Amino acid sequence: MFKKNSAVIIGLVIACCFIMSIIDAVVQPGYMLKSIVKIFLFLICPVIYSVYDKKTSLKLLFKVNREGLIVALISGVSIFILIFSAYLLLGKFFDLSMITLSLTENIGVNKENFLWVAIYISFVNSLLEEFFFRGFSFLTLKELSSRKFAYIFSSSAFALYHVAMMIGWFDIILFALALSALFIGGLIFNYFNEKYKNIYISWLIHMFANFAINGIGLILFSAV
Repeated sequence: MFKKNSAVIIGLVIACCFIMSIIDAVVQPGYMLKSIVKIFLFLICPVIYSVYDKKTSLKLLFKVNREGLIVALISGVSIFILIFSAYLLLGKFFDLSMITLSLTENIGVNKENFLWVAIYISFVNSLLEEFFFRGFSFLTLKELSSRKFAYIFSSSAFALYHVAMMIGWFDIILFALALSALFIGGLIFNYFNEKYKNIYISWLIHMFANFAINGIGLILFSAV
């Protein structure tokens, strides 16, 4: 039964990521419609699985645990500083103009609505991704498969999920660096989830990372 249930989770994660890749790379709807589809896939699919597997309790992922909050804040601020510093030091060596162009042409994000999109990404979208990739794809899968496999699978899924939306943003070197950073970030997030047995700590760190990325986005849009 454990092998069967782990296969179901793996299949759901791959299917959801594949559908979102088609949405991002091929369909390219407006950001609002894309977000609605993502909410259905990343939220409703795990809930449906929890109905199928009565032993899975997704509520435990949201159990409040104040332990580790200070560590999460320090880690989040550190990641914010690291990302922003990297941009200030290295940004001039790369052409990042394709990011704003791609966002505007593909999903209708522009300098007028970017602030609201950034707020959604930082607070809501980050929680949705933590629930799906860390809560469902890692903590739930870890109970049904090996710890090592759950770490690698969830981090790989998290990194590869972003490939479709980043197509055309960077040159090959920066693209590879971004993909590697996403995979390593997934491993770090998994560690915090495993240690504190909820998704709040990694959500807080993810949020600070998004603050930095969205701050860079605001700078890029203001330069357009």
